[in-house]
Amino acid sequence: MARRSAFRSIQRAIRIAAALLSSQYAYMLEYRAEIALWALSGVLPLIMLAVWQGSDGAAAAGLTPQGLGRYFLAAFVVRQFSVVWLIHVFEEDALQGKLSPQLLQPLQPLWRYLAAHVAEQATRVPFVALMLAGVLLLQPGLLWMPSPGQLLLGIAAIQAAFVLRFLLQTLVAMLCFWSERAAALDRLLLIPYLFLSGLVAPLESFPPAVRRIAEYTPFPAMVSFPAKLLAGESVDVGAGFLNIALWCAVLFPLSRVLWRAGVRRYSAMGA
Repeated sequence: MARRSAFRSIQRAIRIAAALLSSQYAYMLEYRAEIALWALSGVLPLIMLAVWQGSDGAAAAGLTPQGLGRYFLAAFVVRQFSVVWLIHVFEEDALQGKLSPQLLQPLQPLWRYLAAHVAEQATRVPFVALMLAGVLLLQPGLLWMPSPGQLLLGIAAIQAAFVLRFLLQTLVAMLCFWSERAAALDRLLLIPYLFLSGLVAPLESFPPAVRRIAEYTPFPAMVSFPAKLLAGESVDVGAGFLNIALWCAVLFPLSRVLWRAGVRRYSAMGA
């Protein structure tokens, strides 16, 4: 009896997930032009590749010119598929009262936002493929094919980095229940994210003190670790995934506590 109940629960969860993803994917397809612009806005790693290729930075970072190119190309892919914009839509929904009808439904609203992000990633695929094709036409030397194992681990690391970024931004988004400018804090976090994640430069190019500081933050796990894994560099796979899991284990309960406290405050205000 217990097994049958558990099986039915799993079936129900799968049906809900499929319905959410299909509806959100259809919704995202209506905004293909906007998503194409979003994809173009994520070309910072390619810009930094051009900057680094014009200097002797590869040797300083302990990388060959080919390795540097692969790293930034991999960082571009990681950046494209780990984008999180939860804070902006959640802040708008909370301020305009759109969150209220969602709270009356049995499905936790954050699942809808997560499904929207996953669907948006799927709609990015053709645009990212076209941009990669354009880069490789200009610089064929950057072309490489990861082994099946590296590719699978790289994809898993990208999705893990996305989950970590989603949880971090969820934590910030919960502040919308107390402030009308919670998005400002997310913009403030963008500064350490850009520099400590390895997005603008490989972490090996930074002074040892800066690298040690970066190791105590979740940011390297969001770009540097999956990018190195995808580029075929030597990296401690177990330690990298463990680091992401530990940060998720810290951020998830904190987000739940703030969510419950925030919803009580939101309801008390008559929403």
